[in-house]
Amino acid sequence: MNKVPTNGLTATKPRTESTIRLGTRASALARWQAQWVASRLTELGASVELVFIKTGGDGTTTPITESSGQGLFTKEIQRALLDGRIDLAVHSLKDLPTERIEGLGLAAVPPRESPNDAFISNQVATVEHLPGESRVGTGSRRRQSQLLYARPDLAVVDIRGNVETRLQKLDDGEYDAIILAEAGLKRLGLGDRITQLLPPAVMLPAVGQGALGLETREDDASTIAVVGQLDDACTHACVLAERALLAALRGGCLAPIGAWGRVLDDKLHLDAVVLSADGAARLVANAMGDIGSAVTLGESAARHLIEQGAAELIAGSREG
Repeated sequence: MNKVPTNGLTATKPRTESTIRLGTRASALARWQAQWVASRLTELGASVELVFIKTGGDGTTTPITESSGQGLFTKEIQRALLDGRIDLAVHSLKDLPTERIEGLGLAAVPPRESPNDAFISNQVATVEHLPGESRVGTGSRRRQSQLLYARPDLAVVDIRGNVETRLQKLDDGEYDAIILAEAGLKRLGLGDRITQLLPPAVMLPAVGQGALGLETREDDASTIAVVGQLDDACTHACVLAERALLAALRGGCLAPIGAWGRVLDDKLHLDAVVLSADGAARLVANAMGDIGSAVTLGESAARHLIEQGAAELIAGSREG
């Protein structure tokens, strides 16, 4: 009997064919990610077919920071997974909402690319060298808030489009600098455009940034068995802690929340930050524990932030 998941999505029976149909967006970065996963699965002896799916976030001109919807880049792919059009979804984990969809689960999280944010400018070498009132483009409240905390004299403005489009807008002089994820730039062969890697002390990454999430139907044992071989235990634990923190804060993918999990000396370390939209207020939390206690660790850090007033800052960012 088919399961009926949340969010109005309807599950279907798993396929019987041997080919794994891998669903992805059609952007250059999403294609790279999907092809990377397909190559790894092919090396394991699997047959893989790419299926391109248009999502609610593709082609929209509405600034991400003004969007109230969750799962802009993931919901349609999850729908295709549940109704049987595809067998595997590849997500950028920073785009995947923490709310569980009944019938779906993360079968694997491969080794993470760098979680750092990158500063890119044709004028100066570092953020510190930007003149006051310089226009810095970002589509992220998290980046906006942390940048304003460090440099309240800057004019942080919205920017839309894929990586190549944003770089072109910078080159056309619409911005004095932009902030992008290092992982995306490196995956697209654009790492040479990076002017400065922003240290975690200045800008903690988004939850799941740099990591891929490989999602399957929970009852599709054959696909899970193959895909599970791509899982990296340390990366999986890190993103579990980060996502548990985000879920406990009820922040969603768009809130001004940063988190960075990493394994050092067999211990899982988690740093987290919540800010006001204007960067004037900043709350921090740090936690450390066993790798097997990732969810508990994330929830503990979230409680510490809530005790400091994180819920009010998150609510205020939505109203802003």
